[in-house]
Amino acid sequence: MALRNAVMAALLDGEASGYDLAKGFAASVANFWMATPQQIYRELERMEGDGLVAARVVTQQRRPNKRLFSLTEAGLAALRGYVEEAPSKPPAIRDELMVKVQCVDIGDPAPVRAAVVERMERAAVRLARYERMRERLLDGRDEDTYLTGADRVGPFLTLLGGMALERANLQWGESVLKRLDLRHAADGAAPGPP
Repeated sequence: MALRNAVMAALLDGEASGYDLAKGFAASVANFWMATPQQIYRELERMEGDGLVAARVVTQQRRPNKRLFSLTEAGLAALRGYVEEAPSKPPAIRDELMVKVQCVDIGDPAPVRAAVVERMERAAVRLARYERMRERLLDGRDEDTYLTGADRVGPFLTLLGGMALERANLQWGESVLKRLDLRHAADGAAPGPP
């Protein structure tokens, strides 16, 4: 998937500056797409050149002028075409921690264990952020009421996917730590810190 598709998906929520998009990526699409601000700015320039987005300059007092981007009809058509295509292939997983866990038996497991704990801590922080986003979207409604009445359900559905991923990270981490502790207990070693 090209970054431009994720940028266009973010612009479905309305006009935004490159800065707003970069900030919004962390708040809205970080559960399925990561990009640096520089990547987003470069992609916006290319998309503008391709006629997929239009920019307008907003004059600001005491601050540099900013450019606000919005989808053009061509951008909306391109995004619609993208949505209608079947995904080209499953995502490739390249996870350094998985390689380290695969090799945990050949050395001191403490650094691997610490890396698993760190992943779990990051997952817990992201899950808490996603839970807050979920509550804001629902605004006191239950999920069924929200999903039948909301203008757009895609952001909520992707948020649920991100939440499921972070819950899976936590569950996997707990399982790894438990099994490493059991293995070391059988070897007579003390378990690592939680």
